Amino acid sequence: MYLAGIDVGTTGCKCSVYTDLGEFVDEAYQEYEIHVTEFEHTIDPKIIWDGVKKVVKEIANKVKVIESICITSFGEASIWLDQYGEPLTNAYLFTDPNGSRESCEIVNEVGADYIYQHMGLTPGKMYSAVKWKWQKKQTPDLWKKTSWICLIEDYIVYRLSGVRQIDYTLAARTMAFDIHKLCWDDAILKAVGVSEQMLSKLVPTGTAAEVMQEEVRKELGFDNRPLIVSGCHDQIAAAIGSGVLKRTQAVDGTGTVECITCAFSKLDKSQEKLLSESGYAVVPYGKDLYVTYAYSFTGGAMLKWYRDKLAFCEAESMKRHGESPYEVFNNSIQMDRPSGLLVLPYFAGAGTPYMNPNAKGVIVGLTIDTTKAQIYQGLMEGAAYEMRLNMERLEQAGVPIEELYATGGGANSSQWLQIKADIYGKRVVPLGVEQSGTIACIMLAGVACGKFQSLEEATNIFVTRKDCYEPREEVRKKYENLYHEYKQIYPNLYYKEEKTEK
Repeated sequence: MYLAGIDVGTTGCKCSVYTDLGEFVDEAYQEYEIHVTEFEHTIDPKIIWDGVKKVVKEIANKVKVIESICITSFGEASIWLDQYGEPLTNAYLFTDPNGSRESCEIVNEVGADYIYQHMGLTPGKMYSAVKWKWQKKQTPDLWKKTSWICLIEDYIVYRLSGVRQIDYTLAARTMAFDIHKLCWDDAILKAVGVSEQMLSKLVPTGTAAEVMQEEVRKELGFDNRPLIVSGCHDQIAAAIGSGVLKRTQAVDGTGTVECITCAFSKLDKSQEKLLSESGYAVVPYGKDLYVTYAYSFTGGAMLKWYRDKLAFCEAESMKRHGESPYEVFNNSIQMDRPSGLLVLPYFAGAGTPYMNPNAKGVIVGLTIDTTKAQIYQGLMEGAAYEMRLNMERLEQAGVPIEELYATGGGANSSQWLQIKADIYGKRVVPLGVEQSGTIACIMLAGVACGKFQSLEEATNIFVTRKDCYEPREEVRKKYENLYHEYKQIYPNLYYKEEKTEK
């Protein structure tokens, strides 16, 4: 039996196929462009749909019969559809600069505490509901033509199956979904001016929609009509595809962004308040479980900055000789000791727990003897220090992490994984597959079509764990002292600035 997953990202989409025995069959990828200016950050949904069709058609040319296809996507961005289901607008990305005033208007009407208690989010302009209010003001004529609103996942599910349904985890990125009652929130919809009938039906993650529409099947080239399944928000997919299915488990996904997604049980009011103050979202995640995200906007992005800005000539030379720049850089690190540098990884602003878009990157400890290899190692360490800081905040709020799985491109670096284990003081377990999000789609597709009885059963087939990395006691002690210094830099640098501005 063949199972497929479609992973829709901001810069490209892919379709992967596995057998129900966990064997990789094929994968197709299509890159596309986003539209970024000083005034707006958007993507054309027609480009996304064309990209999805292209990758699925490529797969269908080789695998004619697929039992089930599950879709996952990035969050926040939404599309207005007319009465025929055609897009009226581009989708505004989470980085889009518009909506600050509208976010304040919503907060003034319903209250920030209400939003966190019911939606599990600290209010902000990035969320879908805020963009709906802003777009209505900007394009009232288009609003009059709007019949439905979809996010990316439910838009693709709709185009493939004809059914408009959205899973709980993606709905949680709108700031209009009550994470406890599992319904659209009337107070937010009233403040925004959107009716519930315009939004997709809410369903649990991994819910089957319908089989593929016949005209779509013909266009794509399948011999059968695969079952179409609603997946989840891409960060949730990373957790599912890593086997994070119970409390105290977490996945550390290192791509361009560094994100730890961890599972926990229901919290009391004081713990919830601690999460809220540090900007941690709360997302429903199966029976009696929630997850939250701890993230830094620069994980692998800092290593790319090093390659492209500090070591460009060396990197180009390595490529000409058939070498991987990152592999060479990784092997240059002195693994028996810290770099001696302290790097604040805020090269694109600070994520959790500070949520400061104006924060800047800092490198402390430079001398005339500092080498490029030390800077490279310091960048890795800075990302790890920041994630340890997040884990401590989460533990204070009643969200402990005991098992940490590593995925994403960063999980290919044994040096970085060892540095993380030493700094975290925890065992780090890399997974046998880099793209856990795709694996989550395959697992959800298999459960939806009845091949697997549960995600736990699917995990035993699809999730493999490599040899783990344990903290090295002597090195851990050295990092411990440096970490306590690291924690003082942001408060001394930015809290003083905030007081001066006041």
